[in-house]
Amino acid sequence: MSRTTAPAATPFESNVSGVAASRSPWRLMARRFRRNKRAMVGLWMVAALILLASTAQWIAPYDPYQQNMEVMLEGPNLAHPFGTDEFGRDILSRILYGTQISLMVGTVGVLISLVFGVFLGTVSGYFGGWLDSIIMRFIDIFMAFPSFLLALAIVSVLGPGMINVMIAIGIFSVPTFARISRGAVIGIKNKEFVEAAKAMGGSHLLIIFKHIIPNSIAPVIVLSTLRIATAILTAAGLSFLGMGAQPPTPEWGAMLSTGRGYLRVAPHVSTIPGLAIMFMVLAFNMLGDGLRDALDPKMKL
Repeated sequence: MSRTTAPAATPFESNVSGVAASRSPWRLMARRFRRNKRAMVGLWMVAALILLASTAQWIAPYDPYQQNMEVMLEGPNLAHPFGTDEFGRDILSRILYGTQISLMVGTVGVLISLVFGVFLGTVSGYFGGWLDSIIMRFIDIFMAFPSFLLALAIVSVLGPGMINVMIAIGIFSVPTFARISRGAVIGIKNKEFVEAAKAMGGSHLLIIFKHIIPNSIAPVIVLSTLRIATAILTAAGLSFLGMGAQPPTPEWGAMLSTGRGYLRVAPHVSTIPGLAIMFMVLAFNMLGDGLRDALDPKMKL
């Protein structure tokens, strides 16, 4: 009994399959991202910050809380590369430990707003009708307040502290995530594959988690990266006003606040934390801009 074998793929068919694989959306996104020099610089900057934060306890030359009045307000030198503050504490060590706090505040605050914002935006955009009107009117009320003032009001009610700062950041960022998510869901809920899933008897929950959210997550990813920078700035601002991290926590905004009284005699006490804030915010903004360009289907290689 003879055995039949499947015909070998022609060179043309192999070439077509290879081109199709290379044209997959995620591969195109990765190629666009790699070719964006600004995005790659931002990625390396963020990676460096994460590495410093994860190894701060090993690479910090001093205890960030250790006081030494004999070297107070010293400028940068070999023993203290970034100098010392008003209590003789090593600023480099405090900057390294402050990286952990800033990244934690930005990430947790944005994660809170992402979960609630995407939930509200998806429900509002998918079901529409009176439910959409009610949710969006509440979102409009929150968006009527300036973000920083709303965060300041929330922390004033809850009390100072980094946990309350993260909650405040999560709350004031919810409207932005809800708006972006709602717009993305409205744009795809009437697509053919969603209608096909409905015709096959798929439940609303299945359609939302299997079809709606995966296909509307791209703008949310970009927004999350950019909002981390906003969250870090907001946390630093609240700490600068005394509503965030409390002494002696090595938080950059609090360090900037305590150093402003020594600008004439020791400007490094405030300028170095300020430069650290600028570096981190710049890194996430560059990364977010690169992700936005890479995820834009209208961009050409």
